[in-house]
Amino acid sequence: MSVRIDKWLWAARFFKTRSLAQAAVENGKVTLDGERVKPSKEVKVTDRLAVRIGGAIREVTIDALADKRGPATVAAGLYTESEESRLKRAAQAENRRLNTEPALDLHGRPTKRDRRSLAKLRGY
Repeated sequence: MSVRIDKWLWAARFFKTRSLAQAAVENGKVTLDGERVKPSKEVKVTDRLAVRIGGAIREVTIDALADKRGPATVAAGLYTESEESRLKRAAQAENRRLNTEPALDLHGRPTKRDRRSLAKLRGY
């Protein structure tokens, strides 16, 4: 038995909708055994997938097939994530928590107060 890769990704709850899974596969965010594939590609048990969601890459091995979306507990049993991938994602999360991006605090144009403090800093 085999299942389309976009259906399996949706059933395994990597993506909220099947169309999002299909778009991710088309855009190269999902690779099967290191190669880009089409959404209609059939997957089977023991295939290795690399799924990039946001900045994190999850490397998983398919343990079971499903073409219908079920509960999260069932979906978690469809694959096994490699230990290396799990550790890498944990390190990235810790790095994001400790090193926040300064530009995230900026929202639009500077206020009058911001402009005055910048001018004072620059010595105007």
